[in-house]
Amino acid sequence: MPAPQMHNFSKMTAIPAPALDFSNIQIKIRPGQVLYLPGQAMSQEEFYEFCLQNADLRIERDASGQIEIMPPTTSETGQFNAELSGELFLWNRQTKLGKVFDSSTGFTLPNGAERSPDAAWIRNERWEALAATDRQTFAPITPDFVMELRSAHQSLSALREKMDEYMAHGCRLGWLIDSQNRRTYVYAENGDIQTIGFDTPLSGGEVLPGFVLRLGEIG
Repeated sequence: MPAPQMHNFSKMTAIPAPALDFSNIQIKIRPGQVLYLPGQAMSQEEFYEFCLQNADLRIERDASGQIEIMPPTTSETGQFNAELSGELFLWNRQTKLGKVFDSSTGFTLPNGAERSPDAAWIRNERWEALAATDRQTFAPITPDFVMELRSAHQSLSALREKMDEYMAHGCRLGWLIDSQNRRTYVYAENGDIQTIGFDTPLSGGEVLPGFVLRLGEIG
């Protein structure tokens, strides 16, 4: 097997997709940097292999085919995200109502975008309805619940657009947690968006019955 090609990008870079063997490329970027590549020429299988080749990075592809590559989270963000995911996992272990997914999981939305929320949850019956082969890649399903945690370098407006995308394609509940400003944007399936401070517990409502997240006690 040939040695992986190493690419060290110092700024936003556009590379003609046909010139690259995406399955054999490793990307290096600096902390806080976001890299965009044209991925329109990639098949789903090629994109999946590209993500495997760069498993230490956070990689998504939007509905137009543009690839967004982000570095690993900072230690502080990773710790906070682990606390949040742990709370969701503990609730689900008790209720056994669905499946919990961490930030390394990719999903293919109905518009073709391939997204990896910081945490996600899917009802058992929806997950079990997927073919076994679909579960082995970026499953073609929109989670019932998604959570995105804003890190220091991320644009709030871009994250809000991503939340709108989740909700437009079947997500029933979304939490965009802005720890810098200690507030959460709560997205409901009826289109309502509420802004809730960290001092107020978040409720999973009908989507995650009995789940309560107290952000003021985490960190």
